[in-house]
Amino acid sequence: MKLKNVKISVVGAGFVGSTTAYALMLGGICEELVLVDLNQNKAAGEAMDLSHGAAFVRPVKVTAGTYADTAGSDIVVITAGAAQKPGETRLDLVNRNINIFKSLIPEVVRYSPESILLIVSNPVDILSYVAYKLSGFPPERVIGSGTVLDTSRFRTLLAEHLHVDARSIHGYIIGEHGDSEIAAWSLTSIAGVNMAEYVGITHQNKPDLDFMTKIPEGVKNAAYAMISTKGYTNYAVALAVRRICEAITGDERSILTVSSLLQGEFGLKDLYLGVPSIVGKEGVIQVLEVPLAEDEMVRFMDSARTMEDVLRNSSL
Repeated sequence: MKLKNVKISVVGAGFVGSTTAYALMLGGICEELVLVDLNQNKAAGEAMDLSHGAAFVRPVKVTAGTYADTAGSDIVVITAGAAQKPGETRLDLVNRNINIFKSLIPEVVRYSPESILLIVSNPVDILSYVAYKLSGFPPERVIGSGTVLDTSRFRTLLAEHLHVDARSIHGYIIGEHGDSEIAAWSLTSIAGVNMAEYVGITHQNKPDLDFMTKIPEGVKNAAYAMISTKGYTNYAVALAVRRICEAITGDERSILTVSSLLQGEFGLKDLYLGVPSIVGKEGVIQVLEVPLAEDEMVRFMDSARTMEDVLRNSSL
C-alpha cells in the first residue's frame, strides 16, 4: 500500500537534482516536492518551471526553500556535491564531497529526523557510509543509489545484444558504483533461463562470448563517455532514483542493488556496497547474500577492499 501525503526533498538542484525532481513529479509518487540548493535562485527557477506543469501530472506541490522547508520529509534525496570532471574517477571526489556532507547532513537530520536518506552524490558508496555515520540514523534508513543505474545499463546493453526486451532480463551489477564493479553473470537469466544456457539455445553454433567482456566494460565506462561528450549524466540516474523512491513509498519490497550497509553479509562489516537488497517503507529491509561464482566473489572482495582503503585514507 502506498504511503499517503508523501513529502520528498531533493538537496542539490543541479543537473541530477533537477532531473530527479522532474522524474519524481512525472512518477506521481509524492504530494509535496521541495528543492534546496546553495544557489537559491537556481532552485527557485527549477521549482517554478516544474510547478507550471501541474496540469499534466498528478497533484503535487513543488517549492524551493531552505533546509527548514524540508521539515517532515519522508525521503531526502541528496545529489549535492562537487561534479565529476572529464578524466576524474568517482573516487577522486571523496574528500571534497565528505566536507560538503559534514555541513549538509546535520541540517537534514535536524529537520527530518524520521526520514530515509537516499544518497546519490558520488562516490556514492563512500558518501552513504559518511551519511550513515554523520546522521546517527539506523542503517536501514541510509541508502545509496548504489548500482541500480549500472544494473539498468547492464540489462539494456545485454538486451540490445540478445535482441530481447530489457525487462525480460534479470541480472545485477554489484560492488562499487565505479571502476571495481562486477557483472554477476552467474546470476543472470533471460525469461527464467540461465544466461549461458539461453545463449546456447539461441545460437546453435559455438556462441561468441566476447560480449561478456564488452558489456561490463560498456557499463563501467558509460559515465565517462557521457561526461566527455555532454559533460554530465542526468536522465537515467534520475529514473533510477525514482525507482528506489517508488519501492519505498509503495512499500514494494522490491529487490534493488542499492548501496546498503553490510553487517556480516559476504563476510564484510561496516561497509556500504551495491548489493541486492529488499527495499520497502522502512528502507532496506534485508540485504540478500546472493551466491556468486568463485571468480565473482574474488572480484567482489577486491571491490570491497578498494572501498575500505578509500575510507581509511579519507577525511571522515
